[in-house]
Amino acid sequence: MKYENNRSGNGGVFTLHNEEEEVGRLTYTIFPEENKLIISFVLVHSKFEGKGMGKYLVDEAIKFARENEWKVYPHCSYARSVMSRMKDVDDILLER
Repeated sequence: MKYENNRSGNGGVFTLHNEEEEVGRLTYTIFPEENKLIISFVLVHSKFEGKGMGKYLVDEAIKFARENEWKVYPHCSYARSVMSRMKDVDDILLER
């Protein structure tokens, strides 16, 4: 699996690919003046659902936020659900 971060200005898309095709994507917006990354949307293509691919995308966004010392607000309900079950995100998770 390969991640790609296509950032443009204050937003971007993480895409996850296998050797043949896109598996899923996560869109985000950055508010640098607030040190905040908002996860807007997570999509996993139907043939890859139920295999943890969405969590991999959320993990990659968290890693990116930590590298830049940003907090993460999961606007997307899926990302919010995933992060609420993670034990190591209390330092960066924004509830609101």
